[in-house]
Amino acid sequence: MANILTFGEPMALLMAEKYGPLKDVPLFRRRVSGAEVNIAIGLTRLGHSVSYISRVGQDPFGAHILDFLTEQQINTRYIEVDAADRTGIQLKEKPIDGQDPIVVNFRKGTAFSHISLDVIHTIDWQSINHLHVTGIPAGVSEKARRALNLLMDTARARQIPISFDPNLRPSLWKSKEEMVHIINEFAAKANIVLPGIGEGTILTGHDDAETIADTYLARGVDTVIVKLGAIGAFTKCSDGSSFHTPGFPVKEVIDTVGAGDGFAVGVLSALLEGHSLADAVQRGAAIGARSVMTAGDNEGLPTAPQLEAFLLQEGK
Repeated sequence: MANILTFGEPMALLMAEKYGPLKDVPLFRRRVSGAEVNIAIGLTRLGHSVSYISRVGQDPFGAHILDFLTEQQINTRYIEVDAADRTGIQLKEKPIDGQDPIVVNFRKGTAFSHISLDVIHTIDWQSINHLHVTGIPAGVSEKARRALNLLMDTARARQIPISFDPNLRPSLWKSKEEMVHIINEFAAKANIVLPGIGEGTILTGHDDAETIADTYLARGVDTVIVKLGAIGAFTKCSDGSSFHTPGFPVKEVIDTVGAGDGFAVGVLSALLEGHSLADAVQRGAAIGARSVMTAGDNEGLPTAPQLEAFLLQEGK
């Protein structure tokens, strides 16, 4: 199996136990959140090895996150512990009727926002097969942005494949224009780019999946997979080939958070196992569908036997 490296901010997630506005919720359930956390968990559940680069506070939330990641068999050797700054916190509404729940983040001045370049210099690149990153760190702080830039440039210099999910967080940015410019610069450093159709529209000014793909292919990206929600995904490669992958039927949408991360887990795990691109995108659609049928950011990410059972059930 492959050795994957990822980089981002794990956060203490407080999930509301009752429906209603967050200001009125009396009880929360603690979990761990973060797009890169979801990716790492999903890949390890499918048998891959993942190392996580990050920084948490020297506080109970940070300690819990480290324990949780270790329990999930994620390598934490590149996670720094900051004695001065706190771990990020996220509040999340209890999802209702398949609607996107309101999520509130407390990540200004967090330990991760002060991450140094030193940790990037300690990475043992000899054991890494793939780097997966998102656009979130670029918006958290200038330090995190510089670390992301160094990480991607180093991987490129070593010819290590990179996948990039924009994972837009407009609230982290000074302006939409700044976000679009910087996210597109990072996307151009990747081999595989995985925007959602809404993200692609914001980033390119086009609402057509093929035009969105062409925008990134023109900037040197090898493969663009545009996530289309319930109707599947559109894929186009630098050689001009393209195809549409239908979505999987979903009986009931319970929680949409993490669906895009589940999609990325499916695509990356299949490619790293030597499957065709078409089969990889189909696996991505399967895990994305399975994710929205489960409450929580990463609880629906399957093990290999669970994924096989789901595909058999769907006749795939």
